Amino acid sequence: MRWSLFVLMLMGLPLMGIMAAGRDPAPYLEMPPVTRYVAHAGFSWAWFGFFAFADLMLIGGLLWSIRCGQLRTREVVETPDFPKALKNATSAAGLKHPGHFPWWGWAGIILCLASWLLAWKRFTWFWLFQPHTFLPIWAGFILAVNALAVKRSGSCLVLRRPFRFLLLFPLSAGFWWFFEYLNRFVQNWYYTGIEGMGPGEYSYYSSLAFATVLPGVLSMVDLLLTVPALGKGLTRCRPLNLPSSPWIPWVTLATASVGLALIGIFPDQLFSLLWISPLLIIFSIQSLTGRRTLLSPLRIGDWRPLVVPALAAVLCGFFWEMWNYFSLARWTYTIPFVQRFHLFEMPVLGFGGYLPFGLECLLVGSLVIGNPFRQVEQD
Repeated sequence: MRWSLFVLMLMGLPLMGIMAAGRDPAPYLEMPPVTRYVAHAGFSWAWFGFFAFADLMLIGGLLWSIRCGQLRTREVVETPDFPKALKNATSAAGLKHPGHFPWWGWAGIILCLASWLLAWKRFTWFWLFQPHTFLPIWAGFILAVNALAVKRSGSCLVLRRPFRFLLLFPLSAGFWWFFEYLNRFVQNWYYTGIEGMGPGEYSYYSSLAFATVLPGVLSMVDLLLTVPALGKGLTRCRPLNLPSSPWIPWVTLATASVGLALIGIFPDQLFSLLWISPLLIIFSIQSLTGRRTLLSPLRIGDWRPLVVPALAAVLCGFFWEMWNYFSLARWTYTIPFVQRFHLFEMPVLGFGGYLPFGLECLLVGSLVIGNPFRQVEQD
């Protein structure tokens, strides 16, 4: 019930802003979303510099944390110790010890590469399925990432919690549909190659593609935690004394909520809040209700909940953008002020949005799989 009210709040705020401004809400609920009604501002060096500075600050903090983890790792000699349950899981999968790449990982690589070829080539015999290659590419990628985690540590997310991992797929579809909804108010990306699809067909095939987002990012989180500097090393960083004033979460909640309500009215100026406001609202509500947030472990020098999911999302983002580039059914960006210096379709500064997105993936995915950092501590 708590999460249902929270989702209604996030979805209702932008729509309330549009209605308060006297605009027709119908175009924002269109399916498929093909109408173009936001005329974006052109490139601006001033805004480009502002967002470049923000991205550099975030990336600088990320790199500083990773460097801290590397230095701390050198101070401790680690000896792997796998619990009995983990050994049973690896044995059941035909794995004798870490260092063995499982057969299904090779199957995932083959599936990924074959689907990549089919996505970028225009074979006449494949034309009917050409728009639907996103799912098999990412299914193969997810299998390969989990297999690599097994090779490094003897375990992976799929083996530890197979049923809960499967539940990530429907949760992921709903999770990304939420961001598709928010995008209707700023229209930072739109899809091509979907012409002729009706609402039902578009919703079905889109949901299949969206279902891979959380499994992909959380599998990458699991893999990164096998890296000593990111797993154990980030637990030994410098503690950060966070302010504890009771008014801070209230001000943050009010500011983020107002910003989210205004993104449809000022889409050029506030488009970045599509990624930031939901995260700040979650943090604020957790703080106000006395719950731990992803910032809480910073007080004891544990930077994993911030660094690892952000890095995982950036890495997945690279593959998302790469495989999208020559696909038939693909997305294209129209981001105000920074629409230059692309890496694939994405303006290079747009990759900064993956950093808060990774934290949101972790917050939602942990509802199903639990705390991935606690599992590493147990291992």
